[in-house]
Amino acid sequence: MTTRRDLLKMAIATSLPLSGCADPGRWTAARPAPAGEAAVRHVDVFIGTGGHGHTTPAATRPFGMVQLGPDTYNADWDACSGYHDNDRSIMGFSHTHLSGTGIGDLLDVLVMPCVGEVRRQPGPLDNPGLGWRAPFTHEDQSAEPGYYRVALRDRGVTVELTATERVGLHRYTFAQGSRSHLMVDLRHGMQDRPGVPTRVPWAELEVVGDDTLVGGRAVDQWAQGRLVYFAMQFSRPFERFEVFNGADADGAATRVSRGTQLLAALHWRTADGESLLVKCGLSFVSAEGALRNLRHELPGWDFDQVRASASAAWERELAALRLRTFDERHGRMLYTALYHCLLAPTLSSDVDGQYRGMDLRVHRLAQGERHYTQFSLWDTYRSLHPLLTLLTPARVPDLVNSLIRMAEQSDQGVPVWPLQGRETGCMIGYHSAVVLAEAQAKGFDGIDFQRAWPLWRQRAMDDAYRGLPEYRQRGFIPSDREEEATSKTLEYAYDDWALARLARGVGASADAALLQKRSLNYRNVFDARLRFVRPRLADGRWAEPFDPRALGHSTRWHDFTESNAWQATFLNQHDVAGYMQLFGGEQAFVAQLDALFSTSSEQLPGAPPDIAGLIGQYAHGNEPSHHVAYLYAYAGQPWKTQARVRQIMDTLYSDQPDGLSGNEDCGQMSAWLVLSALGLYPVDPVSARYVFGSPLVERATLALPGGRTLEIDAVGNGPAQCHVSAVTWRGQPYTRSWIDHASLMQGGRLVFTMAASPNPDFGAAPASRPPAAL
Repeated sequence: MTTRRDLLKMAIATSLPLSGCADPGRWTAARPAPAGEAAVRHVDVFIGTGGHGHTTPAATRPFGMVQLGPDTYNADWDACSGYHDNDRSIMGFSHTHLSGTGIGDLLDVLVMPCVGEVRRQPGPLDNPGLGWRAPFTHEDQSAEPGYYRVALRDRGVTVELTATERVGLHRYTFAQGSRSHLMVDLRHGMQDRPGVPTRVPWAELEVVGDDTLVGGRAVDQWAQGRLVYFAMQFSRPFERFEVFNGADADGAATRVSRGTQLLAALHWRTADGESLLVKCGLSFVSAEGALRNLRHELPGWDFDQVRASASAAWERELAALRLRTFDERHGRMLYTALYHCLLAPTLSSDVDGQYRGMDLRVHRLAQGERHYTQFSLWDTYRSLHPLLTLLTPARVPDLVNSLIRMAEQSDQGVPVWPLQGRETGCMIGYHSAVVLAEAQAKGFDGIDFQRAWPLWRQRAMDDAYRGLPEYRQRGFIPSDREEEATSKTLEYAYDDWALARLARGVGASADAALLQKRSLNYRNVFDARLRFVRPRLADGRWAEPFDPRALGHSTRWHDFTESNAWQATFLNQHDVAGYMQLFGGEQAFVAQLDALFSTSSEQLPGAPPDIAGLIGQYAHGNEPSHHVAYLYAYAGQPWKTQARVRQIMDTLYSDQPDGLSGNEDCGQMSAWLVLSALGLYPVDPVSARYVFGSPLVERATLALPGGRTLEIDAVGNGPAQCHVSAVTWRGQPYTRSWIDHASLMQGGRLVFTMAASPNPDFGAAPASRPPAAL
């Protein structure tokens, strides 16, 4: 048995504090939450809008089509969502925003209230007086789920925004009577760099009567060729209008316009304190569909009722998970993280069931179905989709069926990073396979896996896609033949594992056996002498020179995807038990894992900003590292997992605008926090198992289908009590360091007894560790 003295030696050797827990002096005790207190009041939508979080404070509904919010900039990396906490002027308010991505797009149908003369451009970020931009301060704005407000003091206008699922609602209140106008900009969107216009191949605008605009446009930015349509109505008629069709064109009262640079100015005379309301429905199908969505979801003009309805919609979703924490700021962090987890994927079908497919054709759903888009799969397969199977299981079949429809309709095969009917092709692997296999492993009904299997089999067995022919032939992808070849080899191996499970489930046993064998291809890029994954050449030699901090062995291209050999060495999620033997056994594996966290964090020149949130070379700011702290449990040392996971939660998340250590990535960064705070993490989502970590909550209650409840208690939890000394499940002692999904979904009480010092016996026995998958 490991003694306390042995633990002390190990802690010193691995740079881990003996308890691994924070100084109690850092924490603010949480006040008890009143019974029935609203969850929405704990959400701070500005968390993640600073640093490199790339989130938006836009008003939206859970998984809504519309995200109506402020745009402060649209032409650099930290403007991917259209908003950044550092900016101090607003370009306008657009109706679609990405949440936390590393590439920008959307920002459709921008509206800006103005007074005085009409200006045709927003103007530069650092000199708003040259255009219609409006300066603002943080004290001038506020937001909550489903609502955003800002005072534009330079023009005496208070802006309020809220939304239904498919319709944005604006309320502009003018402090003083004046001649006012709204700019409606169909040119606006994400730009590659300052001064380079958004690529809009065509736009259409029709002025209907004196209170309605309809139109649409195509955009060739990240999701090339995406289509979006709108219908906009005003609470009272405008006196006149101008349409500008071209960079230098004069305004004209043209009813129907088509061009690439369309801009409209709509004029009113407003009285002191008067409010003008604007509602804008969206559709990816047609302007008629946008108008139908608007009339169905928002026939009236009651702004306060819509705001209250949006808040109630968020409360229903957030209240599925009730949390009690020992630190007040943890409540803000966790409920905001939960909020971020419910933003994407986003709804893309209209109220009549029509949606635009990946073939750009219009399709119609069966009664009751919904179609979704914006799947950041390279990121979200790891934590977000597993969390949604617990938090909102009724939505999972629609999400998975959306992926199946995309695979059927796309000429590019199975979805990788789909956005509004287009395949961006962003990132590597094809991890939609993991989302399908996880849903099958967890027993979800309403998904036709037999129908899906040939589509994903095509990608695995036949497609000439990004190095797959070499991968099939050699068992690895040579780094002198393909960029990011080492990461691709590792991620294709995990996709093979996922598809082996999917194949077994549909009765394709021969394919299952082949794919399971092929899932061991990760071994072909592991150098047992150096104990690192590393690039390999077509002739079988290891690529030289090799530095585990380097992204590649040459200047030609990277061998790793947003990572280096330190991080990629621990990418294996499905065969950890087998992998440890390649290191020379469990202790050698743990020693290298310790080294990952304790080595220098220095990066070599050219490292991308995605490699962030560093503890040693562990990079929490990017997804390949997210499961790594949980790997200690597979070697019988979950106490190290507990210390590292708590350290990550303590140091790499906060309740400030820069409270995320990297891009939010459509909920992945937040889903890691939510699951880890519950003491659970899906290292291998396809296994339908969760590895225990270190709960951050004192108590959590999750509402399950059928009226069941999952209760998680962390008895004695606190800033210095990060270690799990014992676990009970349904009142019985529980010695495993993991639990399966099916058990959790039956409901019960999971109790972690927390302590300041490790219990090296808990989870140490081979029978108590996460089981070997292969």
